[in-house]
Amino acid sequence: MSAEGDLKVENNFKKNKSLNVSLHKASKAKKDEFYTRLVDIENELKHYKEQFRDKVVYCNCDDPYESNFFKYFAANFNALKLKKLITTSYIKSPIAGGQLSLFDFEGLKPEGKQPFKIVISELSDVNVNGAVDLTDIEWLLRHDANTSSSLEGNGDFRSDECIELLKQADIVVTNPPFSLFREYVAQLVEYDKKFLIIGNLNAITYKEFFKLFKNNKLWLGYNNGSKTYLVPDSYEQNNIFIGEDGKKYAKMGNTGWYTNLDIAKRHEPLTLYKKYSPEEYPKYYNYDAIEISKVSDIPIDYDGAMGVPVTFLNKYNPKQFEIIGSSRELGRPMTEIAKKGTYVQGGTRFYLSNDNRTYRRLYDRLVIRNKK
Repeated sequence: MSAEGDLKVENNFKKNKSLNVSLHKASKAKKDEFYTRLVDIENELKHYKEQFRDKVVYCNCDDPYESNFFKYFAANFNALKLKKLITTSYIKSPIAGGQLSLFDFEGLKPEGKQPFKIVISELSDVNVNGAVDLTDIEWLLRHDANTSSSLEGNGDFRSDECIELLKQADIVVTNPPFSLFREYVAQLVEYDKKFLIIGNLNAITYKEFFKLFKNNKLWLGYNNGSKTYLVPDSYEQNNIFIGEDGKKYAKMGNTGWYTNLDIAKRHEPLTLYKKYSPEEYPKYYNYDAIEISKVSDIPIDYDGAMGVPVTFLNKYNPKQFEIIGSSRELGRPMTEIAKKGTYVQGGTRFYLSNDNRTYRRLYDRLVIRNKK
């Protein structure tokens, strides 16, 4: 993201806030059927192609009838030189037949309710058209009984049989349920799995999740911010619109890719050009650090603690910067140092003094230090 992009994210906070509220409401109501578009998967996965060579990929929140993750990996199975592709479904999809509509054979029908798994170890160009495509995938599923089978349970990623499949995987790639995101990531960490998943960017502020960032166990992928998802016809929210294909879509303002796969992006140094001055970089009232309102304004010659927007993680290079903590855990409570009524109350944040009588609370900040 460019310096202009950082500024745009900050300036569009109010606009995105309504989209984030919709995401929060969906999570609270456990409306988790946000289906990722193929174009978004392609735009992100193109940066990781070498990482998938000879690997077992598991998509454990993906009904093959609807999941573009399955579609992407199946269609690119040979190009990526995958060792194996595993996908498992969870009960009946609410948009059955809405995305792929590939299969129609006994035992595995879109209208059926049984969860199932698909395991692909080899794909051939059956129709001899010069490329492996969805027609070849359908042929394989029709003629190889060992490729697809019903699950005994409901296909929940926490079930014993899905955990056994997880143990076989090298890399997990999917869009997990928003309402179960913390539990989902905790499971990946527990089983020490590599992963590339989509989630709410507000998860960065979760205490247990932020530790993964701080300890360089997790970082952001390439394409983060506003995204559009296919949703069931039953969804009614203010951020939903009808696409040119006549289907319902929801625009979410604050979702992104989380991964622990090493990528070139996190090794690129952030170019700094500004010089520090006390006048331009005020200190917080309740924490000993200077305020940086835009990532592009990080001074080149300051070696103390700096508070930066969360968008900094799009530029974070662990060799260049150290993450000290976040405003939620480091800020001293204003109740201890200022009179009631002189500041906006709420969760702990960093404050700047407006006129030594009132104090302005800022959005979440990360506290960093320049290692150089």
